[in-house]
Amino acid sequence: MDSESIEKRLAKAMAQLEATEAAVAEAEGQLAHAEATVRSSDRAVEVTVTAQGDLTSVTFLDGKYRNMPAGQLAASVLEAVQEARARMARKVMATFEPFTKRNPEAPEISGFDVDWNKIFGPGVLEGPRSDRRRGAGRLRDEISEDPED
Repeated sequence: MDSESIEKRLAKAMAQLEATEAAVAEAEGQLAHAEATVRSSDRAVEVTVTAQGDLTSVTFLDGKYRNMPAGQLAASVLEAVQEARARMARKVMATFEPFTKRNPEAPEISGFDVDWNKIFGPGVLEGPRSDRRRGAGRLRDEISEDPED
């Protein structure tokens, strides 16, 4: 057994735990005000989302929306929102990634496992939209009308 006493090992582990808690609080503070702003690929729409994925701003650029069919405009908005949310999710993942690894200073405390797919959905790990198949997930416009009684 190691020559270090149980009390010293416990004190070291407690100090490491407190340091980790402080680092997590700092990371949460940084993300509390983080935002991602993204333009749609057709440059008709710009959106901003928070680290929690909340939509805080939608801007229609250069009056392009006036000449767009409703389905195309909706698709542009959804594309920008999905990309902004994916960017923020990746930023959150990068911020908390150090806490998922074992700390060499306190090998008794392992990093925590996070199922990012469960939290954010599978699209987050795919990378930026340029890596994805163009047109995949595009909005398909369909109007169904109820018969009048």
